[in-house]
Amino acid sequence: MASNFGNRESLKITKIETIVVNAEMRNWIFVKVCTDQDGLYGWGEASLNWKTKTVVSAVDDLSRMVVGKDPRDIEYCLECMKKQSYYLLGIIGVTAMSGIEQALWDICGKYYGVPVWRLLGGKVRDRVRVYTHLGLGDMRSVYETFETARLVEKAQAVIEKGYDALKVVFIPYSGYLAGNAERKQVGRLMEALRGAVGDSIDIMIDFHGRPESTACALDYIRELVPYAPMFCEEPVQPGDTELLRFVTEHAGCAIASGERLIGFEEFVPVFTARALHVAQPDLSHTGGFLEGKRIAALADAHMIGIAPHNPNGPIAGAVALHYDISVPNFVIQEEMSKAVPWYDDVVTASPIKREGSFWSLPTEPGLGIEVDEKEAAKHPYKDDVLHSASALLGDGTVTNW
Repeated sequence: MASNFGNRESLKITKIETIVVNAEMRNWIFVKVCTDQDGLYGWGEASLNWKTKTVVSAVDDLSRMVVGKDPRDIEYCLECMKKQSYYLLGIIGVTAMSGIEQALWDICGKYYGVPVWRLLGGKVRDRVRVYTHLGLGDMRSVYETFETARLVEKAQAVIEKGYDALKVVFIPYSGYLAGNAERKQVGRLMEALRGAVGDSIDIMIDFHGRPESTACALDYIRELVPYAPMFCEEPVQPGDTELLRFVTEHAGCAIASGERLIGFEEFVPVFTARALHVAQPDLSHTGGFLEGKRIAALADAHMIGIAPHNPNGPIAGAVALHYDISVPNFVIQEEMSKAVPWYDDVVTASPIKREGSFWSLPTEPGLGIEVDEKEAAKHPYKDDVLHSASALLGDGTVTNW
């Protein structure tokens, strides 16, 4: 496709802006990188629940390091943001950097007149398999479905929308040991769910890192394994590779984790120890496309699949789509496309076209997404719902959400 922009040698970033869109549980942070060429700008997403104001400030801080630089020199811009920050960026800084980096790829795709996946090495598949959550991402359905009848009802509604895979979150807040009643209830929920959707539907169970010990995690996994989960996700908190490896070794099913790891370096020890079967980098939290491709390549070298994390907004969805098309060891993509009723209203163009449980191959230059800034302004920043405050044991002990 011919480009209207690729006709000049000099190109500079002139400013970086953020647009915050409140989507109930999360504030989406849209990042817009502008250039000195009329009409040439790029979009990225740096959404991070409960950290909106600090991420927005971090985008502003990092923008000083790349304004005036050529947006086509993506690696160089990343080096400036990382090395000239002096201190390690952490989740706040890396999330801000991710949104900027994604927008640079959007600019490059538009400049050269090709979709971003072309610039990432081209396609390795013709469509991308996706899954969604109960309630199609509605917060109360995702995190508050612990009754059998409601679980079955919500799961069947997902299947009726054409999906052949879904994820559930019904591991209770647990502490160090799972009580017999809690274990048996998890088993009953999984049995009912499998019976309702049949064997052709893949089911993933998100533990959310709620177990405080490997014993607790494995007790729940033993209840789930007879009903063939596709994978169990985050059975223990991230950060201790040996604990995760122990669970993976003894689970009897595939184990996934990684959504809370930051950058390539944090994935290295996990892959080296073969501590999981499926890695879940989030391109809005781990550095963007380039870092995501490095993570996927190292995972591939260790026979580990990639199932990217993405509970965020429409730009993050577009980013995931282009990434998935270019990653050989991709498995399946998370999406929450109806988390709010007006999800699609804040964009005037989107590359995401779903047929059944698959996203189609996009052909538009760049990411292929355009934000309706007037519509987005109808949903300004609000304090996002602090659902994690519900993570309490029966005696009032604070535990993992």
